[in-house]
Amino acid sequence: MTEAATEDAAQFLARQIERAKGFRLAQARSLEHSARRVLLRRWQAARLAATHKDLVEHPEYGPATQFFLSDLYGIKDTAKRDAAVERIYPVMVRMLPDHALHSIGVALELDALTEQLDEQLLDVLDQELGVRGQITEKAYVEAYRRCDNYVLRKHQIDLITESGKHLSEMVNKPLVYKALRAMRVPARLAGFGELQDFLERGFSAFLKIHDPQAFLDLIERRETQILDRIYAGHPRPFDPE
Repeated sequence: MTEAATEDAAQFLARQIERAKGFRLAQARSLEHSARRVLLRRWQAARLAATHKDLVEHPEYGPATQFFLSDLYGIKDTAKRDAAVERIYPVMVRMLPDHALHSIGVALELDALTEQLDEQLLDVLDQELGVRGQITEKAYVEAYRRCDNYVLRKHQIDLITESGKHLSEMVNKPLVYKALRAMRVPARLAGFGELQDFLERGFSAFLKIHDPQAFLDLIERRETQILDRIYAGHPRPFDPE
């Protein structure tokens, strides 16, 4: 269960906006740090693409998997999208139903948590393992274990599947899609096109999936298995079984 379940959608979204903003400011340490952060994100994106290669190539699951890899957990910079959420917040609260606000809030919560976990990982790679260039699987797994944040990593997986669940449920709510389309022109005119594209890409990604829960369960099961294998000291935790 995410934090969204304990407060109303508008309050939850407002709090996640501030949280994401704080992490965006904190991550801008230096150009060198930013470059190492991009290197880490690329390594992780490549790992996810390899783990879920069959889903990327699946005719039904492909678009949703690509959305996960690019928009929910990948190397794409979400700073513009998150800043747009902050500026357009009053408009979204007026125009979008609670379900859509929850969906955006959970995406921001995932952004903030991912930034937090990546910062911890970078610090261990740099300060404890001396890794400042090419990241190897061995170094990555060792740093991952040393961070000792299993509960937060499991919550990250839960947020990924929660985001997908919200988006898949939006597909079956015609009023949500109508409200989303109504925002298309004003959003682009006001400079919020990236946020609008994110919402529409998420909606379209799940449009062709007949059983979204089965798809989300598969991703959750795979990622949890990898997490457990890393903490169990498995020598090749990313290899398929």
